Amino acid sequence: MILIIDFGSQYNQLIARRVREHQVYCQIEPPDIGVDKIRELRPEGIILSGGPASIYEKRSPRVDRGILELGIPILGICYGLQFMVDALGGKVAQSEKREYGFAELIIRERGKMLADVENKTRCWMSHGDQIGRLPAGFRVTASTENTEVAAAENAKRRLYGLQFHPEVVHTVEGKKMLENFLFGVCRCQKSWTMKSFIREAVEEVKETVGDKRVVLGLSGGVDSSVAAVLIHRAIGRQLTCVFVDNGLLRLNEGDKVRTLFAKNFQMDVRFARAGRDFLSGLKGVTDPERKRKIIGRTFIQVFDREAKKIKGAEFLAQGTLYPDLIESRSAFGGPSAVIKSHHNVGGLPKKMKLKLIEPLKHLFKDEVRLLGKELGLSDEVVWRQPFPGPGLAVRIIGEVTEKRLAILRNADAVLMEEIRTGNYYRKVWQSFAVLLPLKSVGIMGDQRTYEHIIAIRAVTSEDAMTADWARLPHDLLSRVSSRIINEVRGVNRVVYDISSKPPSTIEWE
Repeated sequence: MILIIDFGSQYNQLIARRVREHQVYCQIEPPDIGVDKIRELRPEGIILSGGPASIYEKRSPRVDRGILELGIPILGICYGLQFMVDALGGKVAQSEKREYGFAELIIRERGKMLADVENKTRCWMSHGDQIGRLPAGFRVTASTENTEVAAAENAKRRLYGLQFHPEVVHTVEGKKMLENFLFGVCRCQKSWTMKSFIREAVEEVKETVGDKRVVLGLSGGVDSSVAAVLIHRAIGRQLTCVFVDNGLLRLNEGDKVRTLFAKNFQMDVRFARAGRDFLSGLKGVTDPERKRKIIGRTFIQVFDREAKKIKGAEFLAQGTLYPDLIESRSAFGGPSAVIKSHHNVGGLPKKMKLKLIEPLKHLFKDEVRLLGKELGLSDEVVWRQPFPGPGLAVRIIGEVTEKRLAILRNADAVLMEEIRTGNYYRKVWQSFAVLLPLKSVGIMGDQRTYEHIIAIRAVTSEDAMTADWARLPHDLLSRVSSRIINEVRGVNRVVYDISSKPPSTIEWE
């Protein structure tokens, strides 16, 4: 396995994804990890990530420099290289000219990291500091016009550094460079597969749970569905799933979950119909973060009520993924700006006094889909587009009412049908309708109308960390608009959202 030390780069998760694409397991740890813990993990290699800090600042993040003496191959990327240089007695200084974006990388000496890389190739730079002097034993292996030390290495100590980012697609031969590190330097084996993950996860769940019972909040989404099937494979009827119908679901959502899990997988699934509880709490509320908090609090109350009916329940299972954790807390365990609270991270275990099981917490969404297929779930479930925990409530801008829910639910059903018919469901990451808090004038049947506006949102993405608006065909959008206006009572206008993440988020609230 490969250990990634997180210095706060926006690309940390991307580094991990790139390593796993080579079927090598990796995990991300904060800089305060100790040398003893690293020895215990026994990684084949260590990657020091980039980060926004400058190494010469007093509060810049640092890992124990003792890792440089372990004899384990280390690759420093951007800030990671600068930490390595500083720790070994070299010099890092502010650049006279910052370098952001594309740069031409010129190979000066091959070395193991740059084996089989073109003599000149494009790379992606993002730094304001530069290496002024390399430590003893290091040599420069590549440069750019503005950066003398774009790549360096001390092959004898198996220490390597890149000032640019090999993990991003903009670095043309970045994949090859990481491949050189994983297999040419670290001698890793391609052993990370979903079959191996299932074997290890099933044994871990069995060992952890013993003869006790596990409760899982089942939503019907990819994450909770895969977690449910995985845990069920491990402990069978010791697992009880609770499906909370919060009244904020898509059309026929509850019936689909009942058919799939209770009938097809013979799971113990309890259904809690609690729409009135949620709508009562949301009455008059328009602030999106308050909505999320109210829905989360109400969910805990309803879920807790149902869980208490399950005798012997000592564990709570959640379908938490890596990106859930990253967006909800900083990599250093300290405060970070909350963009929006995640429904499946934090709070619930403490409130319910249950021990937490998160079998998917080190997986990315694409890995969860592969896992679902390996576990025998259908394409309909595995490729289900993400649906927020608070449901349609955060796709209704403004107050959530029965009437507004009905309008959005029906509009969303039309959109989903057309997206599937047009063979775009798998081509986009997410597509959904949003009900705006506005009305507009229209003409229907020679009469003036003053009715609601539906916004359509469709994005492409790999992992939801970034996203671009989907270029859906105009004839598809035309059909969606026409059908919604004609079939959904109370709507006379449809608009299309063409903003990307960042600066916008995927969901409107």
